[in-house]
Amino acid sequence: MKEISIVIPNARLGDLNQVLYKHKVGGLSYYNIHGRGRAQHESREVTSYEGYRTGKTVSPEFESRTKVEVVVSDSAAKEIVDEVIRSLSTGSHHDGKVFVKDIPEAYDIGSKETGERAL
Repeated sequence: MKEISIVIPNARLGDLNQVLYKHKVGGLSYYNIHGRGRAQHESREVTSYEGYRTGKTVSPEFESRTKVEVVVSDSAAKEIVDEVIRSLSTGSHHDGKVFVKDIPEAYDIGSKETGERAL
């Protein structure tokens, strides 16, 4: 089994969810996270509380992202990763990252199933 962790812009969660449904991924967990990458941070204009332009700019170091975690069978992992990259890539440094880890064991508490059947 493989755990796939996918870090994407918040707005792309729906697109990623469609890819995971297409591959019949049974469940997922997602988290709103903050962090920084190695990409150049661009300055943005800041507006006031009421939406008036202030002329101030900031260069935020920490961006808001969504991290999605799924556990899938070994045979499905490569296909899912390829589809995620193909579907979500715009060619920008801000598109996100995909990490894959081995999961040696899994247990379903309710059904007491183990291994891939627990997924």
